[in-house]
Amino acid sequence: MATAIVSGALANKPRNGGEAWVRLSWALGLQRLGFDVHFVEEIADASCVDEAGGPAEFADSVNRTFFESVVREFGLEERATLLRDGGRAGVGTRLDALTEIAAEADVIFDISGHLKSPELLNGPRTRVYVDLDPGFTQAWHADDAVGFRLGKHDRYVTVGLNVGQPGCPIPAGGIEWIPTLPPVLLEEWQPHPAQAAPLRFTTVASWRSPYGAPRIGGREASLKHHQFRRFLAIPERLPETTFELALDIHPGDARDREALGEHGWRIADPRALAGTPQGFRDYVAGSAAEFSVAQGVYAETGSGWFSDRTAAYLASGRPAIVQETGFGDSLRLGEGLLTFSTLDAAAIAAERVAADPVAHGEAARQLAVERLDSDLVLGRLLSLLGVGG
Repeated sequence: MATAIVSGALANKPRNGGEAWVRLSWALGLQRLGFDVHFVEEIADASCVDEAGGPAEFADSVNRTFFESVVREFGLEERATLLRDGGRAGVGTRLDALTEIAAEADVIFDISGHLKSPELLNGPRTRVYVDLDPGFTQAWHADDAVGFRLGKHDRYVTVGLNVGQPGCPIPAGGIEWIPTLPPVLLEEWQPHPAQAAPLRFTTVASWRSPYGAPRIGGREASLKHHQFRRFLAIPERLPETTFELALDIHPGDARDREALGEHGWRIADPRALAGTPQGFRDYVAGSAAEFSVAQGVYAETGSGWFSDRTAAYLASGRPAIVQETGFGDSLRLGEGLLTFSTLDAAAIAAERVAADPVAHGEAARQLAVERLDSDLVLGRLLSLLGVGG
């Protein structure tokens, strides 16, 4: 049996069910294809917090609790390791035993370059960097002032489907970027009957990026909150439809929160509603459709970025109305998945979905089956990488 290591931030993103699904989709998807999968994460003691967000000892942290609960829920507890600073044992397998596993592994998928331990990263036969933030990743790598480097990987994969292609200004940095759609575990996202009126369009988001805006082509790109401001008026265009954001927004952004409310947006607590994988899944299933903007850099560069969150909505039979980023050549648009670049286009797309949510929901699920099934997405990627299961 071939061995794969998946590394990514789970404990480092506690109480975030959507982010947990990203890592689970890779680990469980590879497991479905016959790999012996080991999930590995590293966490700094300084990153450990309690339920209130204050500093905490590792043993008492919400980070550890979240990690253990998620891997246990999905049957990964015997194949999941959380390492502390310097490779000290945290949860699961010791570093020396992991090093032996890594030395025999066929591949490691290093999601967002999370893994830093050279003992683990240098072991597998093929080392794959998985980029979830096209534009940010490449701009930081190209900027000596940032201090970010992609590290020593053999292959580079991105959900920015147009990175490295003519017309996309994101600097490829001399790297051959392999495009991929996000994998979805279809059996985990069963379709549900369409929501009865009044319809509720939702998304799960953070108002501000934790990172500064990248500079691409000599200009500073915009971020998600800038894009949301462009579409504040959408609830007023469809007064019979509720627009809800499960939104992580800092108290310092009170003016923006007030503006959202003034324009008719409903704000929900993402940790309460979508803070676990099951909570996130229930929140998506309880929605009529997704309505969301993208990070400005994704849209402004035509990166072709496609969201794992949107993939979950589609797999649940929930249509998605999302900001145009240039992925249209890779996915069928118009039924189940609609894009917009202007307020008028957003309103028209939302009206189309509201007029026939049943048909759009069926089309959404079919699109997920045809294009996003983890067996198909990861199988294609493994073939391109020359890695066998």
